[in-house]
Amino acid sequence: MWDAHDGRLRRSLAGHTDGVRAVALSRDERTIVSGAWDNTVKVWDAGDGRLLRSLEGHTAAVTAVALSPDGRTIVSGSYDRTVKVWDAHDGRLRRSLEGHTAAVRAVALSADGRTIVSGSEDRTIRAWDWESGESRVLFWSDAAILSLALSGDGQLLACGDVSGRVWIFDVVA
Repeated sequence: MWDAHDGRLRRSLAGHTDGVRAVALSRDERTIVSGAWDNTVKVWDAGDGRLLRSLEGHTAAVTAVALSPDGRTIVSGSYDRTVKVWDAHDGRLRRSLEGHTAAVRAVALSADGRTIVSGSEDRTIRAWDWESGESRVLFWSDAAILSLALSGDGQLLACGDVSGRVWIFDVVA
């Protein structure tokens, strides 16, 4: 069991009013993003633990968050079936992406930050051009998609589904 008093814990961030479902850390380790059952995305200063902003716009639990490699864009997925794109610096909602027919459980951004990949309980993985809002289905499964990750060079996609399988794809996004 981990002991929070053994000197390894840096800090605890309090601000969500319900369970935290997703966390992402920026590449430069200066920003933490969290999503929770309280329908919010929160942006934190990783150095001192300050809450920088609370992003509101989802109408159901936030189940996935990701930061672009350059730290300028935040993406969130929710039980409200949307993927939202936020400006990381001012918290402005840049776009709400609709197309999934069930909860979005996983999100990731390509290395250039232009393509979003999302996985859903609707058993699909979608690739989105967030600037145009267009999407296409990359993969249909026979089970809900619960997690996904893109490789650093954006050439490999791995996802996990509710049946216990891990799928690996060459990215066609």
